[in-house]
Amino acid sequence: MTPVPPDVIRAAYAELVVSDLAAARWFYVDVLGLVVTAEDDDAIHLRAFEEYLHHSLVLRRGPVPACARLAYRVRSPADVDHAEIWFRELGVRVERVPAGTSLGIGEAVRIEDPLGFPVEFFHDATHVERFTRRYDLHGAGAISRLDHFNVVTPDVPAAQRYYEDLGFALSEDIEDADGTVYAAWLHRKPTVHDVALTGGDGPRLHHIAFATHERGQILHLCDHLGAARRSDMIERGPGRHGVSNAFYLYLRDPDGHRIEIYTHDYYTGDPDNPVVRWDVHDNQRRDWWGNPVVPSWYAEASPVLDLDGRPRELHERTEAREADVTIGADGFSYTRAEERGFKLGNQV
Repeated sequence: MTPVPPDVIRAAYAELVVSDLAAARWFYVDVLGLVVTAEDDDAIHLRAFEEYLHHSLVLRRGPVPACARLAYRVRSPADVDHAEIWFRELGVRVERVPAGTSLGIGEAVRIEDPLGFPVEFFHDATHVERFTRRYDLHGAGAISRLDHFNVVTPDVPAAQRYYEDLGFALSEDIEDADGTVYAAWLHRKPTVHDVALTGGDGPRLHHIAFATHERGQILHLCDHLGAARRSDMIERGPGRHGVSNAFYLYLRDPDGHRIEIYTHDYYTGDPDNPVVRWDVHDNQRRDWWGNPVVPSWYAEASPVLDLDGRPRELHERTEAREADVTIGADGFSYTRAEERGFKLGNQV
């Protein structure tokens, strides 16, 4: 029988290694307002207000800040079996993980995927209280749910083929007139993406993103950091993306992990949802208002660990990089796609 890929529902949780658990707790709980499901001296398990699975983020104390795991939920327990068979056939490293190995997570399959990332596929998880209607606890910057991962990988088309083989669909990408692909956005849930692929030296984690319902909640987080005299943790934004149409804010946690707060993207659930293609020279792709992209956003990302907890070796991108080919080299410039003969937000 031909192996079938697991039926992935959505991006489900990430595990980050942090050097100072108390500092990380201040940022994720006191500033961002995430809910603590469980904590001890070594780890904190967090969720957003509308989530009922045990956690969507794990912060674990360790010597080197890094991404230890990205996890996707699959539709049924049988899909965990499908994941094991499919990835063994693919020839990557695969581990079957008994229920309870990770707090709050049932039986799972962990792999080192073809892009070099440690990834878990699971279905069963502990259910906890969903705080959707606990407005007495929300605060002005309430975060609703985990939305997506953004990963840095040298070969975006190869990474895109891998995710499409897993059943993900392309929503938007960035290319040039020669066909070089600089970034791609793919989804399983009916939004713009569950994973974004950014071309660069990898594997590295560019960011994880949490969604809010309203732009005002994002603005409040900026005010909160300003009041705490920690506005230096705001790396980029607030602003609106051209790609995804979402209102965004990028923050750096105390260890430098990048967190995006994100709202107002669009529905992609129809089977003929059109792909939106952007010209790499059109600076409205990254910020609809034409604001510059700070160089650190292109250059910096979190290292990634293998399944044994060791840092992965980086592989260099050989094709052109987005920052290099943008007029002005670092994003501090402005061009219109129409002036280059490329229709803005071209749907294909």
